[in-house]
Amino acid sequence: EKTYHCDICDKSFSTSSELSRHRHIHKVEKSFPCDVCGKSFSRNSELTRHKRIHTGEKPYHCDTCGKSFSQRGPLIRHKCIHTSKRSYDCDICGKSFSKSSILTTHIRSHTGEKPYHCDICGKSFSRSGHLNIHKYIHTGGQPYHCDICGKSMSSISKLTVHKRFHTGEKPFQCDTCGKSFSISSHLTAHKYIHTGVKPYPCNICGKSFAVR
Repeated sequence: EKTYHCDICDKSFSTSSELSRHRHIHKVEKSFPCDVCGKSFSRNSELTRHKRIHTGEKPYHCDTCGKSFSQRGPLIRHKCIHTSKRSYDCDICGKSFSKSSILTTHIRSHTGEKPYHCDICGKSFSRSGHLNIHKYIHTGGQPYHCDICGKSMSSISKLTVHKRFHTGEKPFQCDTCGKSFSISSHLTAHKYIHTGVKPYPCNICGKSFAVR
Protein backbone atom coordinates (compact mmCIF):
# COMPACT_ATOMS: atom_id res chain seq x y z
CA GLU A 1 0.00 0.00 0.00
CA LYS A 2 1.28 3.44 -0.96
CA THR A 3 0.32 5.74 1.91
CA TYR A 4 2.66 8.67 1.24
CA HIS A 5 1.20 11.17 -1.22
CA CYS A 6 2.80 14.10 -3.00
CA ASP A 7 0.69 17.19 -2.30
CA ILE A 8 1.75 18.72 -5.62
CA CYS A 9 1.02 15.99 -8.17
CA ASP A 10 -0.84 13.40 -5.97
CA LYS A 11 1.61 10.63 -6.88
CA SER A 12 1.83 7.99 -4.13
CA PHE A 13 4.79 6.20 -2.55
CA SER A 14 5.25 3.33 -0.13
CA THR A 15 7.90 5.06 2.02
CA SER A 16 8.49 8.60 3.23
CA SER A 17 12.05 8.58 1.86
CA GLU A 18 10.76 7.86 -1.65
CA LEU A 19 8.35 10.76 -1.32
CA SER A 20 11.16 13.06 -0.17
CA ARG A 21 13.31 12.17 -3.16
CA HIS A 22 10.37 12.64 -5.50
CA ARG A 23 9.61 16.16 -4.25
CA HIS A 24 12.95 17.35 -5.57
CA ILE A 25 11.52 16.91 -9.07
CA HIS A 26 9.09 19.75 -8.46
CA LYS A 27 11.37 22.17 -6.76
CA VAL A 28 15.09 21.85 -6.21
CA GLU A 29 16.47 24.59 -4.03
CA LYS A 30 19.51 26.17 -5.64
CA SER A 31 21.44 27.25 -2.58
CA PHE A 32 24.95 27.21 -4.04
CA PRO A 33 25.55 30.48 -5.95
CA CYS A 34 28.63 31.21 -8.05
CA ASP A 35 30.45 34.22 -6.60
CA VAL A 36 31.76 35.16 -10.06
CA CYS A 37 28.62 35.26 -12.24
CA GLY A 38 25.80 34.71 -9.73
CA LYS A 39 24.41 31.52 -11.28
CA SER A 40 23.01 29.13 -8.65
CA PHE A 41 23.14 25.36 -8.33
CA SER A 42 21.35 22.73 -6.26
CA ARG A 43 24.53 20.83 -5.37
CA ASN A 44 27.96 21.99 -4.31
CA SER A 45 29.52 19.50 -6.75
CA GLU A 46 27.66 21.21 -9.63
CA LEU A 47 28.97 24.60 -8.48
CA THR A 48 32.51 23.21 -8.32
CA ARG A 49 32.28 21.99 -11.93
CA HIS A 50 30.76 25.29 -13.06
CA LYS A 51 33.52 27.39 -11.47
CA ARG A 52 36.08 25.73 -13.71
CA ILE A 53 34.59 27.79 -16.56
CA HIS A 54 35.89 30.90 -14.81
CA THR A 55 39.16 29.51 -13.43
CA GLY A 56 40.16 27.39 -16.42
CA GLU A 57 40.99 24.50 -14.08
CA LYS A 58 41.20 21.11 -15.83
CA PRO A 59 41.82 18.42 -13.18
CA TYR A 60 41.06 15.38 -15.35
CA HIS A 61 44.05 14.24 -17.43
CA CYS A 62 44.35 11.65 -20.17
CA ASP A 63 47.09 9.21 -19.14
CA THR A 64 47.81 8.44 -22.80
CA CYS A 65 48.39 11.87 -24.36
CA GLY A 66 48.24 14.21 -21.36
CA LYS A 67 45.30 16.29 -22.59
CA SER A 68 43.31 17.85 -19.74
CA PHE A 69 39.58 18.38 -19.18
CA SER A 70 37.43 20.28 -16.69
CA GLN A 71 34.95 17.39 -16.29
CA ARG A 72 35.19 13.62 -16.17
CA GLY A 73 32.64 12.99 -18.96
CA PRO A 74 34.61 14.67 -21.76
CA LEU A 75 37.74 12.81 -20.62
CA ILE A 76 35.94 9.46 -20.91
CA ARG A 77 34.73 10.35 -24.41
CA HIS A 78 38.22 11.56 -25.36
CA LYS A 79 39.82 8.26 -24.31
CA CYS A 80 37.83 6.51 -27.03
CA ILE A 81 40.14 8.22 -29.52
CA HIS A 82 43.02 6.16 -28.18
CA THR A 83 41.15 2.87 -27.74
CA SER A 84 39.01 2.83 -30.89
CA LYS A 85 40.24 1.77 -34.32
CA ARG A 86 41.53 4.67 -36.39
CA SER A 87 42.38 4.31 -40.06
CA TYR A 88 43.78 7.74 -40.98
CA ASP A 89 47.50 7.89 -40.24
CA CYS A 90 49.91 10.78 -40.71
CA ASP A 91 52.82 9.52 -42.84
CA ILE A 92 55.07 12.23 -41.39
CA CYS A 93 54.79 11.59 -37.64
CA GLY A 94 52.69 8.42 -37.50
CA LYS A 95 49.86 9.92 -35.47
CA SER A 96 46.43 8.38 -36.14
CA PHE A 97 43.02 10.02 -36.55
CA SER A 98 39.42 8.87 -36.75
CA LYS A 99 38.49 11.19 -39.64
CA SER A 100 40.27 12.18 -42.84
CA SER A 101 39.32 15.84 -42.33
CA ILE A 102 41.12 15.88 -38.98
CA LEU A 103 44.19 14.31 -40.58
CA THR A 104 44.14 16.94 -43.34
CA THR A 105 44.14 19.74 -40.77
CA HIS A 106 46.89 18.01 -38.77
CA ILE A 107 49.19 17.65 -41.80
CA ARG A 108 49.19 21.44 -42.15
CA SER A 109 51.09 21.64 -38.86
CA HIS A 110 53.95 19.87 -40.66
CA THR A 111 53.71 21.54 -44.07
CA GLY A 112 52.86 25.05 -42.91
CA GLU A 113 50.05 25.24 -45.45
CA LYS A 114 47.55 28.02 -44.77
CA PRO A 115 44.75 27.75 -47.34
CA TYR A 116 42.31 30.17 -45.71
CA HIS A 117 43.01 33.78 -46.67
CA CYS A 118 41.50 37.00 -45.37
CA ASP A 119 40.08 38.89 -48.35
CA ILE A 120 40.62 42.20 -46.56
CA CYS A 121 44.26 42.10 -45.42
CA GLY A 122 45.55 38.90 -47.04
CA LYS A 123 46.60 37.16 -43.82
CA SER A 124 46.46 33.36 -44.08
CA PHE A 125 45.36 30.63 -41.67
CA SER A 126 45.54 26.85 -41.49
CA ARG A 127 41.96 26.54 -40.18
CA SER A 128 38.75 28.20 -41.31
CA GLY A 129 37.73 28.83 -37.70
CA HIS A 130 40.87 30.89 -37.09
CA LEU A 131 40.09 32.98 -40.18
CA ASN A 132 36.55 33.64 -38.96
CA ILE A 133 37.84 34.85 -35.59
CA HIS A 134 40.44 37.04 -37.32
CA LYS A 135 37.79 38.75 -39.47
CA TYR A 136 36.22 40.27 -36.37
CA ILE A 137 39.19 42.66 -36.34
CA HIS A 138 38.01 44.16 -39.61
CA THR A 139 34.25 43.91 -39.22
CA GLY A 140 34.06 45.09 -35.62
CA GLY A 141 32.14 41.94 -34.75
CA GLN A 142 31.76 41.14 -31.07
CA PRO A 143 31.32 37.36 -30.64
CA TYR A 144 31.40 37.19 -26.84
CA HIS A 145 27.98 37.75 -25.27
CA CYS A 146 27.07 38.47 -21.63
CA ASP A 147 24.52 35.88 -20.49
CA ILE A 148 23.18 38.35 -17.93
CA CYS A 149 22.36 41.45 -20.01
CA GLY A 150 23.07 40.32 -23.58
CA LYS A 151 25.76 42.92 -24.30
CA SER A 152 28.47 41.78 -26.72
CA MET A 153 32.24 42.12 -26.44
CA SER A 154 35.14 41.70 -28.85
CA SER A 155 37.26 39.58 -26.49
CA ILE A 156 36.80 37.14 -23.62
CA SER A 157 38.89 39.37 -21.34
CA LYS A 158 36.57 42.33 -21.94
CA LEU A 159 33.56 40.12 -21.24
CA THR A 160 35.13 38.96 -17.96
CA VAL A 161 35.65 42.57 -16.83
CA HIS A 162 32.12 43.52 -17.94
CA LYS A 163 30.50 40.73 -15.91
CA ARG A 164 32.04 42.11 -12.72
CA PHE A 165 29.68 45.08 -12.98
CA HIS A 166 26.79 42.61 -12.63
CA THR A 167 28.31 40.41 -9.94
CA GLY A 168 30.03 43.13 -7.94
CA GLU A 169 33.24 41.12 -7.96
CA LYS A 170 36.34 43.19 -7.14
CA PRO A 171 39.35 40.86 -7.27
CA PHE A 172 42.04 43.55 -7.19
CA GLN A 173 42.70 44.67 -3.62
CA CYS A 174 44.99 47.41 -2.34
CA ASP A 175 47.48 45.88 0.10
CA THR A 176 47.80 49.21 1.92
CA CYS A 177 44.20 50.15 2.75
CA GLY A 178 42.24 47.07 1.63
CA LYS A 179 40.07 48.87 -0.92
CA SER A 180 39.06 46.62 -3.82
CA PHE A 181 38.55 47.25 -7.53
CA SER A 182 37.01 45.39 -10.45
CA ILE A 183 39.74 46.47 -12.90
CA SER A 184 43.50 46.20 -12.29
CA SER A 185 44.22 49.61 -13.85
CA HIS A 186 41.90 51.24 -11.30
CA LEU A 187 43.93 49.67 -8.50
CA THR A 188 47.16 50.93 -10.08
CA ALA A 189 45.79 54.48 -10.22
CA HIS A 190 44.49 54.20 -6.65
CA LYS A 191 47.91 53.22 -5.28
CA TYR A 192 49.31 56.59 -6.31
CA ILE A 193 47.28 58.07 -3.43
CA HIS A 194 49.46 56.14 -0.98
CA THR A 195 52.79 56.52 -2.76
CA GLY A 196 52.37 60.16 -3.72
CA VAL A 197 53.47 59.40 -7.26
CA LYS A 198 51.97 61.70 -9.88
CA PRO A 199 52.95 60.27 -13.27
CA TYR A 200 50.78 62.47 -15.49
CA PRO A 201 52.20 65.98 -16.08
CA CYS A 202 50.24 68.77 -17.76
CA ASN A 203 52.05 69.79 -20.96
CA ILE A 204 50.87 73.37 -20.51
CA CYS A 205 51.69 74.28 -16.89
CA GLY A 206 53.91 71.34 -15.93
CA LYS A 207 51.86 70.37 -12.87
CA SER A 208 51.62 66.60 -12.27
CA PHE A 209 48.61 64.49 -11.34
CA ALA A 210 47.94 60.97 -10.05
CA VAL A 211 45.23 60.35 -12.65
CA ARG A 212 45.21 61.15 -16.35
